[in-house]
Amino acid sequence: MSATHGLIFNIQKFSIHDGPGIRTLVFFKGCPLRCLWCCNPESQSPEPEHGYRPEKCFGCGRCVARCKKGVLSLKEDRTLAVRRDLCRGECPDCVKVCPDKALVFYGKPYTVAEVLKVVEQDALFYTRSGGGLTVSGGEPLMQPDFLYELCREAGRRRIDVAMETSAFAPEAAFLSVMPYIRHLMVDVKHMDEEAHRRATGVSNRLILSNLEALRREFPSLPLRIRTPVIPGVNSEEDNLLATAEFARSLGAEYELLAYHSMGRSKYDSLGRPYPMGDVQLPEAEFEALKNKVATL
Repeated sequence: MSATHGLIFNIQKFSIHDGPGIRTLVFFKGCPLRCLWCCNPESQSPEPEHGYRPEKCFGCGRCVARCKKGVLSLKEDRTLAVRRDLCRGECPDCVKVCPDKALVFYGKPYTVAEVLKVVEQDALFYTRSGGGLTVSGGEPLMQPDFLYELCREAGRRRIDVAMETSAFAPEAAFLSVMPYIRHLMVDVKHMDEEAHRRATGVSNRLILSNLEALRREFPSLPLRIRTPVIPGVNSEEDNLLATAEFARSLGAEYELLAYHSMGRSKYDSLGRPYPMGDVQLPEAEFEALKNKVATL
């Protein structure tokens, strides 16, 4: 949005999987990738958008009565029809009157001070555990000015900052925030450019070159490269070993993440099909790949 306001779709407290210690995750809205397995589809659009969960809806019609743009209407079965193309969350009255939380908006403007007010509520836990703030998404670098100001102010307040990113951003923007980052986690989905494009919609060249530039400019920054293992997409042993070798060349830790479909219900709430269908990753297969990579 701007240096003064960022669009955030969630702030999650007490995470222990997204950097050291106990952390508060701030999820930025907007992402330039369209990964087929994305577990946060509500993060992809850079605009606010409606989410609707019909299993929670009792068809009371209060939201329809409050809607000023004709976005919402009741169908014969008393569930909602949602014209998402007509609204970007300018008047959230419909969400406020929903008694069952069936209707939500994904994306809310925050100032730096508003974000840090939430983050600092758990400062005692950060001190005791070595935790802090983790910026995630979506892609935080889609809002580079706000990200920079947030990380700089967090650093000024002595809050430890970690970042989860695809590294798909202009090099200058990617590197500009690094003086304030203490732990960096980057997903490398595939080492082959065309396979990466098929899986995510973009080339991997910028990602790989940004990581190489990072190591030249910030050789001591703790870096963890991760690969979500997606059956039929990037689960080939040769690809994972090549990615592990690339991570090792950068002095980075390397981690495999198991595929899951826990974000499937979010696609339903957005009125979108789930691209991965019924694909599964057997636990034994994942463990075998982890063991193979660990031998490098």
